[in-house]
Amino acid sequence: MNLHDSERVSGVLGACGCVEVGTPEEADIVVYMTCCVREKADTHLYGQVSAMVSAPKPPSGRRIVAVGGCIAQRDGGDIREHMPNVDVVFGTRAVGSLPELIEDALRGNGTLATDTSEDDPRFSTDLPSRREASWHAWVPIMTGCNNFCSYCIVPYVRGRERDRRFEDIVSEVERLKADGVREVCLLGQNVNSFGRQRYGAPRFAELLRAVGETGIERIRFTSSHPKDLSDETIAAMAETDAVMPQLHLAVQSGSTKVLKAMNRHYTREDFISLAGMIKDANPGIALSTDIIVGFPGETEEDFEQTLSLVREVGFASAFTFIYSKRPGTPAAKIDDPTPREVIQGRFDRLAELVADLAYEANQSELGATVEALVEGPSKRNPNVLVGHSPKNKTVLFDVPDGREASELVGKLVDVRADEAKTWYLRGPMVGEPR
Repeated sequence: MNLHDSERVSGVLGACGCVEVGTPEEADIVVYMTCCVREKADTHLYGQVSAMVSAPKPPSGRRIVAVGGCIAQRDGGDIREHMPNVDVVFGTRAVGSLPELIEDALRGNGTLATDTSEDDPRFSTDLPSRREASWHAWVPIMTGCNNFCSYCIVPYVRGRERDRRFEDIVSEVERLKADGVREVCLLGQNVNSFGRQRYGAPRFAELLRAVGETGIERIRFTSSHPKDLSDETIAAMAETDAVMPQLHLAVQSGSTKVLKAMNRHYTREDFISLAGMIKDANPGIALSTDIIVGFPGETEEDFEQTLSLVREVGFASAFTFIYSKRPGTPAAKIDDPTPREVIQGRFDRLAELVADLAYEANQSELGATVEALVEGPSKRNPNVLVGHSPKNKTVLFDVPDGREASELVGKLVDVRADEAKTWYLRGPMVGEPR
């Protein structure tokens, strides 16, 4: 969602005549888009914004610093207490107000320009966008969240669920396809509940089928809450060819006791059963997940249950986090005497297991021909191209002799997986790009 919002910021400012530059030091206007799910994001923001104080002056002689997104929504004008060089603060629903806020800052002689209103009826899709990739697009289908997991700040900064019109989403995908987009990712804090707010009942399964009928080649979606993943959606995933055989389904913990404290509304057994149903309907699907280690009150027994669930489900990959206390959430009020070194030890054990399972999952692709949508050159080697397979595995291959890297970006290619490492597949391109 933050990446999508950043593309909208770029589009809104571009429509006003702004030109994007390569580094903050070159810019007259620097915009930081923020997340407040973990404390680490706050730390990065304070460090980077403070560093702009000593940066060389831009060509205009004055630099406007704007902070947007979830931290901006949460802290509002208080941001200036920690970062006095901030000129503009705009919340999660105020991207469209950014040009006016920048204009106010330029005229305001040091007065902070702020908009953290929560009643803007527009979706970000009503605003111009400058996509980072011509072949990929983020497509928001809803905003906000009604789940109020006890550790999560998102409902407080993104608001309650609001659905886009079904027809508007499908029409947007049709336009994107006509514009050369090959892959879309449907976005929402909980896509499985799409339709409940606007239509009275979830319509996500119906939406998947309708988006598939546009002829778009690849469909992904995130985020997906286990408690709302219906049989109809599982069937739509299996029956819609464009839906990629990969699903990110955040479990957060393998302990029913901890899940209850997290306010997740499912048990360990529920999740294992759901994962089995998904795999039965979608053989070969790659499941990924999120897991929090060190949630207040987690015992060694609770953590062992997480390890055993991870083994039983067999995730292809997982994002693992040490619990980060977020002020304003119910979990932040829970005292936990567990020593930090114990939590770190658990995290390290989980990370090792996740890596082992990822390596094992990739061995099933060894020697196979894997389709990849090419995204661009590797950061380490411009002669190596990077793409992702239908299962969202990273695929690397050398630029073939006689070809330019630029001509393959955005193409679908076949790669023979001669190497299957923990986090990537690698081999030569075979056949012709398409």
